[in-house]
Amino acid sequence: MTWDTKTRLQKGDPFWGHSSNITSVAFSPAGERIVSGSWDDTVRVWNTRTGAPEGDPFQEHSNCVAFSPDGERIVSGSWDNTVRVWNARTGTPEGDPFQGHSDWVTSVAFSPDGERIVSGAYDNTVKVWNAGTGAPEGDPFQGHSDFVTSAAFCPDGERIVSGSWDTTVRVWNARTGAPEGDPFQGHSNGVTSVAFSLDGERIVSGSYDNTVRVWILECKDWYSRGKSIPGA
Repeated sequence: MTWDTKTRLQKGDPFWGHSSNITSVAFSPAGERIVSGSWDDTVRVWNTRTGAPEGDPFQEHSNCVAFSPDGERIVSGSWDNTVRVWNARTGTPEGDPFQGHSDWVTSVAFSPDGERIVSGAYDNTVKVWNAGTGAPEGDPFQGHSDFVTSAAFCPDGERIVSGSWDTTVRVWNARTGAPEGDPFQGHSNGVTSVAFSLDGERIVSGSYDNTVRVWILECKDWYSRGKSIPGA
């Protein structure tokens, strides 16, 4: 279902169609469509205003889904350890699955230019892929000591942030995979979600410790400090 951010009220009826838990949802860049992934082994695209499904479901075990910046492709990550790219209009897969992770894929996202995809997985690594060919770009990013739950590009595409069950948040050089500074420490339980601000100067993280924290990247030393948000 969708919600009005100003009134906090539900807009329209729930979108019915999945037959099991829904694990991931995302708006298209223009906001006119929504993609969802579910434990029922499907990915679905919906009309945001009407809630009507657009086309047939994509047959895929899906933990996580995201639209490309132009809204023409969808990327999904799966329990079968693979990443897939789909035509968002027709639901047909574009190329073969991206293979390289050794455990469940938990997070996927396109780079701002749509040319790369980042994925995080239960194998404790972050990977970057060529979105067109599915080829890995460089070696896996290694540093987390437990499974990676979330990964995202910075708005300029030059950095990647990841969150892990090891309770830390890390920032990486998106081109080389080198860590930028020390891990951000402050959560007392696994990190479940991370994202950059639009200006790339802050990171927000959510955790199983029931808090949301905001981290500030200062100057080029990537000094960080966290602030818990009450009520999270």
